[in-house]
Amino acid sequence: MTPRARTSRHIVLTGATGKVASLTARHLAAAGHRLTLVSRTARTTGLPPGTRHVACDYDNPALLAETFRGADAVLVVTNDPTRPEHDRNIVRAAVEASAGHLVKLSAAAVHDPAADDLVTTWQRENERLVRDSGIPWTLLQPRSFMTHALAWAPGVRDAATTRALHPHSRNACIAPEDIAEVAALVLGDDGHDHRSYRLTGPRALSAHEQTEILAALLGRPLTCLPLTPDEAHALHLLTYPRAMADALLASADRQAAGAKSGTTDTVERLTGRAPTTFAQWAAAHLHRFAPARTEAATHARAHADAGPGRVPVSVRRT
Repeated sequence: MTPRARTSRHIVLTGATGKVASLTARHLAAAGHRLTLVSRTARTTGLPPGTRHVACDYDNPALLAETFRGADAVLVVTNDPTRPEHDRNIVRAAVEASAGHLVKLSAAAVHDPAADDLVTTWQRENERLVRDSGIPWTLLQPRSFMTHALAWAPGVRDAATTRALHPHSRNACIAPEDIAEVAALVLGDDGHDHRSYRLTGPRALSAHEQTEILAALLGRPLTCLPLTPDEAHALHLLTYPRAMADALLASADRQAAGAKSGTTDTVERLTGRAPTTFAQWAAAHLHRFAPARTEAATHARAHADAGPGRVPVSVRRT
């Protein structure tokens, strides 16, 4: 699909300090769009020309509406299922401000009828709010982010190990860079109204297979250790409230049942290139797994896929 070009749109990105929104902003700024970045804290230096960064609490609909006024498009990114009022406030503010287009970052799990956990039901309700807003909308529904592998970095550096629940179950995870490129295309063009895009990587991989790829790139043996459900739940509780930890465990069980192994060609159809492979993503981020400059860079160049995919401008999705 070839988008129709639009120049100098005013685009607002919520969750601006998050991975997808910040990468999306780079694409949009390079294309000459005027950007308003929204997050809890703002920075005033180092911004691209035509970009402003606004500090705005999602609990403040009036300030959100003021920030959204005159926006041709708004990227909606929230990441706290225990605060559903955030999406309600964002959508209400977009309606009040007469925003031209809502692009919602959701999750592929919304299509799974067996998914009834906290995160998925929250995303389904968020999608309903956007669809019922009366504003033209587009839904981006990615599978799990490849960046989740970064949680392994300390174990890889210190003990040559990764750890995972159901380590041989597969997930068609996607590089956030690919999601951002799609988001920028959708936000910069009015040809995607009332469409849902399910986004995946090119191949479903298990934690065991990802560990093998990292080992080849690093040039050192790595071991993928299985976690028990109780161990995985306890680790989640170190970061998340219990309801969220329960949801992540249920999500892992659905993955073990094969619910996350399907792939789509959406990234290639929209961008005109193959989606980034895990090997390509890992090669670009290998410094996070290696404690110091070693032979890893040489191994990365030797083992990364040489196909048409590439890593573009450099809450858990399921």
